[in-house]
Amino acid sequence: MKYLGDMDDSKNLVHEVYIALWEKYAEMEAESNFKSYLYTAVRNRCLNAIRDRKKVVELDVVDKEKQVQETDALEVNELAAEIDFAINSLPEKCRMVFEMSRKEELKYAEIAEKMNISVKTVEAQMSKALKMMREHLVDFLSVLIFLLFN
Repeated sequence: MKYLGDMDDSKNLVHEVYIALWEKYAEMEAESNFKSYLYTAVRNRCLNAIRDRKKVVELDVVDKEKQVQETDALEVNELAAEIDFAINSLPEKCRMVFEMSRKEELKYAEIAEKMNISVKTVEAQMSKALKMMREHLVDFLSVLIFLLFN
Protein backbone atom coordinates (compact mmCIF):
# COMPACT_ATOMS: atom_id res chain seq x y z
CA MET A 1 0.00 0.00 0.00
CA LYS A 2 2.91 2.34 0.81
CA TYR A 3 4.34 1.96 -2.69
CA LEU A 4 1.22 1.73 -4.81
CA GLY A 5 -1.27 3.88 -2.91
CA ASP A 6 -4.18 1.65 -3.94
CA MET A 7 -5.53 -1.11 -1.71
CA ASP A 8 -6.90 -3.28 -4.54
CA ASP A 9 -3.67 -3.08 -6.54
CA SER A 10 -1.70 -3.88 -3.40
CA LYS A 11 -3.85 -6.93 -2.60
CA ASN A 12 -3.57 -8.21 -6.18
CA LEU A 13 0.19 -7.79 -6.18
CA VAL A 14 0.63 -9.64 -2.86
CA HIS A 15 -1.64 -12.37 -4.18
CA GLU A 16 0.55 -12.71 -7.29
CA VAL A 17 3.67 -12.98 -5.09
CA TYR A 18 2.08 -15.77 -3.03
CA ILE A 19 1.15 -17.62 -6.22
CA ALA A 20 4.72 -17.28 -7.51
CA LEU A 21 6.04 -18.54 -4.15
CA TRP A 22 3.68 -21.51 -4.30
CA GLU A 23 4.84 -22.36 -7.82
CA LYS A 24 8.55 -22.11 -6.82
CA TYR A 25 8.10 -23.69 -3.37
CA ALA A 26 9.29 -27.13 -4.44
CA GLU A 27 12.48 -25.65 -5.92
CA MET A 28 13.36 -23.57 -2.83
CA GLU A 29 15.57 -24.83 -0.07
CA ALA A 30 13.95 -25.71 3.25
CA GLU A 31 16.28 -23.33 5.09
CA SER A 32 15.23 -20.35 2.91
CA ASN A 33 14.18 -17.21 4.69
CA PHE A 34 10.62 -17.02 3.32
CA LYS A 35 9.83 -13.79 5.17
CA SER A 36 12.78 -12.02 3.53
CA TYR A 37 11.88 -13.53 0.16
CA LEU A 38 8.30 -12.28 0.44
CA TYR A 39 9.32 -8.73 1.42
CA THR A 40 11.84 -8.52 -1.44
CA ALA A 41 9.46 -10.04 -3.97
CA VAL A 42 6.63 -7.68 -3.01
CA ARG A 43 8.94 -4.64 -3.08
CA ASN A 44 10.31 -5.59 -6.51
CA ARG A 45 6.84 -6.18 -7.94
CA CYS A 46 5.72 -2.82 -6.55
CA LEU A 47 8.64 -1.09 -8.25
CA ASN A 48 7.83 -2.89 -11.50
CA ALA A 49 4.17 -1.84 -11.19
CA ILE A 50 5.20 1.79 -10.62
CA ARG A 51 7.50 1.64 -13.67
CA ASP A 52 4.70 0.18 -15.77
CA ARG A 53 2.27 2.87 -14.60
CA LYS A 54 4.71 5.56 -15.71
CA LYS A 55 4.90 3.98 -19.16
CA VAL A 56 1.10 3.91 -19.42
CA VAL A 57 0.82 7.52 -18.24
CA GLU A 58 3.48 8.62 -20.74
CA LEU A 59 1.67 6.81 -23.55
CA ASP A 60 -1.63 8.39 -22.49
CA VAL A 61 -0.03 11.85 -22.56
CA VAL A 62 1.41 11.21 -26.03
CA ASP A 63 -1.96 9.89 -27.24
CA LYS A 64 -3.81 12.91 -25.86
CA GLU A 65 -1.31 15.33 -27.42
CA LYS A 66 -1.70 13.53 -30.75
CA GLN A 67 -5.50 13.72 -30.50
CA VAL A 68 -5.32 17.45 -29.71
CA GLN A 69 -3.04 18.03 -32.70
CA GLU A 70 -5.35 16.04 -34.99
CA THR A 71 -8.38 17.93 -33.69
CA ASP A 72 -6.59 21.26 -34.15
CA ALA A 73 -5.63 20.28 -37.71
CA LEU A 74 -9.23 19.36 -38.51
CA GLU A 75 -10.50 22.62 -37.05
CA VAL A 76 -7.91 24.61 -38.99
CA ASN A 77 -8.87 22.83 -42.23
CA GLU A 78 -12.56 23.37 -41.56
CA LEU A 79 -11.96 27.02 -40.73
CA ALA A 80 -9.85 27.51 -43.87
CA ALA A 81 -12.62 25.96 -45.98
CA GLU A 82 -15.23 28.23 -44.36
CA ILE A 83 -13.05 31.30 -44.92
CA ASP A 84 -12.62 30.35 -48.59
CA PHE A 85 -16.36 29.80 -48.90
CA ALA A 86 -17.07 33.15 -47.25
CA ILE A 87 -14.62 34.94 -49.56
CA ASN A 88 -16.12 33.26 -52.63
CA SER A 89 -19.61 34.27 -51.43
CA LEU A 90 -18.72 37.96 -51.61
CA PRO A 91 -19.91 40.02 -54.56
CA GLU A 92 -17.26 40.11 -57.30
CA LYS A 93 -15.89 43.66 -56.80
CA CYS A 94 -16.04 43.26 -53.04
CA ARG A 95 -14.12 39.97 -53.26
CA MET A 96 -11.51 41.50 -55.56
CA VAL A 97 -10.93 44.41 -53.17
CA PHE A 98 -10.74 42.06 -50.19
CA GLU A 99 -8.27 39.71 -51.89
CA MET A 100 -6.06 42.56 -53.07
CA SER A 101 -6.00 43.97 -49.56
CA ARG A 102 -5.56 40.74 -47.61
CA LYS A 103 -3.80 38.35 -49.96
CA GLU A 104 -1.74 40.71 -52.08
CA GLU A 105 -1.31 43.14 -49.14
CA LEU A 106 -1.95 46.22 -51.30
CA LYS A 107 -2.82 49.55 -49.78
CA TYR A 108 -6.21 51.10 -50.47
CA ALA A 109 -4.68 53.70 -52.80
CA GLU A 110 -2.96 50.95 -54.82
CA ILE A 111 -6.20 48.98 -55.06
CA ALA A 112 -8.09 52.08 -56.14
CA GLU A 113 -5.51 52.78 -58.84
CA LYS A 114 -5.55 49.18 -60.15
CA MET A 115 -9.35 49.02 -60.27
CA ASN A 116 -9.87 52.61 -61.48
CA ILE A 117 -12.10 53.45 -58.51
CA SER A 118 -11.82 55.95 -55.68
CA VAL A 119 -10.18 55.21 -52.34
CA LYS A 120 -13.55 55.84 -50.69
CA THR A 121 -15.09 53.10 -52.83
CA VAL A 122 -12.29 50.73 -51.80
CA GLU A 123 -12.97 51.61 -48.14
CA ALA A 124 -16.69 51.00 -48.60
CA GLN A 125 -16.10 47.67 -50.37
CA MET A 126 -13.68 46.54 -47.64
CA SER A 127 -16.14 47.53 -44.95
CA LYS A 128 -18.87 45.57 -46.72
CA ALA A 129 -16.56 42.54 -47.18
CA LEU A 130 -15.47 42.50 -43.54
CA LYS A 131 -19.06 42.81 -42.35
CA MET A 132 -20.16 39.90 -44.55
CA MET A 133 -17.15 37.80 -43.45
CA ARG A 134 -17.93 38.46 -39.77
CA GLU A 135 -21.55 37.45 -40.27
CA HIS A 136 -20.58 34.29 -42.14
CA LEU A 137 -17.84 33.23 -39.69
CA VAL A 138 -19.62 34.08 -36.41
CA ASP A 139 -20.00 30.35 -35.63
CA PHE A 140 -16.23 29.93 -35.92
CA LEU A 141 -15.32 32.76 -33.57
CA SER A 142 -14.43 30.39 -30.72
CA VAL A 143 -12.14 28.37 -33.01
CA LEU A 144 -10.46 31.57 -34.21
CA ILE A 145 -9.89 32.78 -30.66
CA PHE A 146 -8.56 29.37 -29.63
CA LEU A 147 -6.13 29.27 -32.56
CA LEU A 148 -4.94 32.81 -31.98
CA PHE A 149 -4.06 32.22 -28.34
CA ASN A 150 -2.42 28.76 -28.75
